[in-house]
Amino acid sequence: MAEICCQEAKSTPATVATVSASVAAAAVASSVIDRRRRRLEMKRFRLASDLEESAAEYARAGKRQRLPRTVSGSCPDAGSASQQQDPDRCPRYGFSSVCGRRREMEDAVSARPDFLTTGSSKSHFFGVFDGHGCSHVATTCQDLMHEAVAEEHGKACSGEEVAWKEVMERSFARLDERAANWATTRSREEPACRCEQKMPSRCDHVGSTAVVAVVSPTQLVVGNAGDSRAVLSRAGVPVALSVDHKPDRPDELERIQAAGGRVIYWDGARVLGVLAMSRAIGDGYLKPFVTAEPEVTITERSEEDECLILASDGLWDVVTNEMACDVVRACFRSNGPPEPAHAEVGTSSSANGVIISKAESDKACSDAAMLLAKLALARRSSDNVSVVVVDLRRGL
Repeated sequence: MAEICCQEAKSTPATVATVSASVAAAAVASSVIDRRRRRLEMKRFRLASDLEESAAEYARAGKRQRLPRTVSGSCPDAGSASQQQDPDRCPRYGFSSVCGRRREMEDAVSARPDFLTTGSSKSHFFGVFDGHGCSHVATTCQDLMHEAVAEEHGKACSGEEVAWKEVMERSFARLDERAANWATTRSREEPACRCEQKMPSRCDHVGSTAVVAVVSPTQLVVGNAGDSRAVLSRAGVPVALSVDHKPDRPDELERIQAAGGRVIYWDGARVLGVLAMSRAIGDGYLKPFVTAEPEVTITERSEEDECLILASDGLWDVVTNEMACDVVRACFRSNGPPEPAHAEVGTSSSANGVIISKAESDKACSDAAMLLAKLALARRSSDNVSVVVVDLRRGL
């Protein structure tokens, strides 16, 4: 017994030293990790704070800041004095489309100046399409939606006021049918898209939201299906031109249940526990609970109109209508009178999901779109972010 106690007594200092060394090493490692975490949190805080206040700083600086352009465009000669006073001129515009924290880019943006001529008046088309499941439905809408609207407008135009609601409904229905038949009508020579590579039979599990705007000299016509959104800034006040189609919206919930469907709360309200929106183009496997029928608003233009913002939910999930309009107005003030547009030639893409297209660029609009996209990312948006900014100011 004495020997055992003696052996324990002898081994105790070594054990204590080993334990102390382990505790000290763990403390050092924990301290390093804590310091690193604090540095990262401080960086995130500074980034978010800087971007949230960047619009005000941008306006107070008294000079233009050189910001990287993402995607931008406006009509040729948009900055000339003669064009600025012409109510039929194409408005200046800019747009930004960023992959963000998603692995795949599924958003698409469309800007089609002068896509429609009625008598002596010209109208201009803008759209944002937020795909889910794959990008091919959003891309199809990007390529064909303006053509469908122009053709349906031609059929409906009989010398009197056009029934824009019917035009938009038929146009969305045509794209919905195209999405349903996509797998059988696409050219076999085209490379297989992501959904086909994974499982060819799941092409009907793909869809896209669609918010489109037709800007004429006298009206703003907006058609929306899904949770992308259109917001007008008028005299400093944001005016929502569309209402998000969420499954738990009372009228949408009633419509889904009347059709025999259910809304299940699984990480938010979802149709049959799957789709987080109640209207979209495509998604054949969820018909008739998910419909492509758009809600259409027609707004008379005013001298107090400042800008129109179209964006996917990657922006609206983290940025309010008021904040978005404030950012755009600050960019307009900071840039001063518009400069003549300059060409941005070529088509390319970068690793961070920014897509640059051939266009005529307008600095104020493209800066505003880019700043909104950066603000959404700083506020931890987890989705693709696509923004279109249209300058509606007259007499500039």
